[in-house]
Amino acid sequence: MAIMSSRLIRHEVCKEALEEVGAKVIDVQGIMFHVSFQLKEHEIAYIYHLNPDNTFLLERVKPYFLQIGTYKKEENIVNAIKIDIEQFRNAMRSSNFKDFIRVDDHLSKLVRVFEDLYLYYNVNKEQIDELDTILHDVLDRIRKMTKECDRIYYKKDPDVLSTDLKFDD
Repeated sequence: MAIMSSRLIRHEVCKEALEEVGAKVIDVQGIMFHVSFQLKEHEIAYIYHLNPDNTFLLERVKPYFLQIGTYKKEENIVNAIKIDIEQFRNAMRSSNFKDFIRVDDHLSKLVRVFEDLYLYYNVNKEQIDELDTILHDVLDRIRKMTKECDRIYYKKDPDVLSTDLKFDD
């Protein structure tokens, strides 16, 4: 008779909960998990894995990359994914959805482009400061949009976006 650890039993329960809401779950050696949903023509996919300290790191990998967070319990990952999928279903109703995805993809690529810039080139302080000023301007514009646009999701508050958000200096 096989004996299952409580973590493994909880994992199976969480896996079943994700499958019940339409996810396809691929278990990679019991330490990394790929969860995907097909919402109309868009795949929404996540990867989460068990860290050495027994926490879980959750990342969205499609339609664009985003590190979502670190969680102590796998059940919290299930809840985070359910909310994320609900928000995507809601956002997909917008006629601008494809544009949002395009802009988010551009932002994700910019992170990599910027990393290549400082890893491969000797960029001077003035040039770095110029880029930082532009990023602050973008953040100011996003904050302004939160005041100009109607909020459409109220089941939870944004994880990062707030009107007093500032970049650390």
